[in-house]
Amino acid sequence: MEIDINTIRGLITTVLLISFLGVVFWAYSGKRKSDFAEAARLPLQDDEPIRAEEKKS
Repeated sequence: MEIDINTIRGLITTVLLISFLGVVFWAYSGKRKSDFAEAARLPLQDDEPIRAEEKKS
């Protein structure tokens, strides 16, 4: 069997598609939901409450 550039491109495309689908299934799995919810709250955890004096400015 002779392997030409188009066969290699097809194999690479197939491997990348399978990898992409694996990442999508991993990201949307139920086990990861709590981890992603915690990561989504990280930017808001260090904020200090706004005082009444700062609201008037």
